[in-house]
Amino acid sequence: MKVLISSRSYDKNSETILYLKKKGIDVMVNPFNRKMTEEELLVYGKKIVGIIVGTENITKSFLKKAKNLKVISRYGIGTDNIEKKEGVLVYNTPNAPSQSVAELSLTLMLCLLRKINKVEIWKPQKGNLLHEKTVGIIGMGRIGKTLSNLLAPFDTTVLSYDIDQGKTTNPLDDLLRKSDIVSIHVPLNKNTFHLLGKRELGLMKETSFLINTSRGGTVDESALYNVLKNNKIAGAALDVFEHEPNIGKLKGLENVILTPHIGTYTVETRKKMEEEAAKNIITGLKEVGLL
Repeated sequence: MKVLISSRSYDKNSETILYLKKKGIDVMVNPFNRKMTEEELLVYGKKIVGIIVGTENITKSFLKKAKNLKVISRYGIGTDNIEKKEGVLVYNTPNAPSQSVAELSLTLMLCLLRKINKVEIWKPQKGNLLHEKTVGIIGMGRIGKTLSNLLAPFDTTVLSYDIDQGKTTNPLDDLLRKSDIVSIHVPLNKNTFHLLGKRELGLMKETSFLINTSRGGTVDESALYNVLKNNKIAGAALDVFEHEPNIGKLKGLENVILTPHIGTYTVETRKKMEEEAAKNIITGLKEVGLL
């Protein structure tokens, strides 16, 4: 049985590869050190029964040709890049990334407030405290709840909005109007695509900041560019983009912090994600009777 690890960021020396091999699996690893194209995935598609995938697009055309594929293990949380097919099990790793992404969100808040991105040697910029600010968290899943806990020592007021679960303590418009900082933590789907567009961004205070460490498509980047360029909000920090790795016009603005999708990129988190992803392959193969 062959399994492909297509994610470029999966550690090629991970102990989980040996774990899979001990289960009788022939493991193949992304040889390109970059995101694999659909054509490259297809080279392996006809041979594999399982795949550990990162942000690569698993399309209907790939699934149609990968006739032996039974298990897809998403190395991460979001599965918006994976098409569904009857008979193919899809898993993700929802537990491992929570602390890492929440900590990055908190870090970006502090950097924006203290204007770290604008600091030059011996030319300090007067910033603001996070203490006693109002933080709006859009999405109160694992990451949103973890972030809320991290904010507690700062005596912040946390407003929350959860579109998928229907648990709404504050309507979205109300959250946007009141929050000093808005942080997005939702999956990307038809309900959250461009969740924050021109109208929604227009509701935010001119002194407010936007943080997005979820999915790039949740924010209309053209609308965001316009409000940032015209100083309709104070700034934004983005770890995710709609067309990665292209970050578009946003990189030319001074009131943004841009990071290259590093929300889960810590040693501890990646190790846990690798363990979860590999175990999901085994669980899936057992479920379909191949182990």
